Amino acid sequence: MRTVRQLLEAKAPEIFAIGPDAPVIEAIRLMAEKRIGAVLVIEGGHLVGILSERDYARKIVLQGRSSADTPVRTIMTSQVLTVSLSDTAEHCMQMVTDRRIRHLPVLHNGEVLGVVSIGDLVKAVIEDQQIELDQLQRYIAS
Repeated sequence: MRTVRQLLEAKAPEIFAIGPDAPVIEAIRLMAEKRIGAVLVIEGGHLVGILSERDYARKIVLQGRSSADTPVRTIMTSQVLTVSLSDTAEHCMQMVTDRRIRHLPVLHNGEVLGVVSIGDLVKAVIEDQQIELDQLQRYIAS
């Protein structure tokens, strides 16, 4: 099974973040521009939260708040589940499934190294299963 380190190495290690005092509309613009479903909230070099499309829909749209007047810190998820480089894709998949989340920031010694999404995990699991299937087919054929 692949590790988070391997997942990050296989993709562009871009980190998209915003400050907690920025207006929510800036975070939504960043997500739209980068075609991502969540942005990290970083203050003073430390991860303090994550803001997802789900947070926006539930805490701005449904509550009738203004995206321009509401700071990110008001609606962000502040208790962020994170993973380390040595965690496996299987462990991450279990976390996102159990907690019904889609993004896991990757931390090493408190530093954000990237984000693993549910899409990254599904891709890795499918690729690993395909490799195993190919190996089994070669074994049976020999």
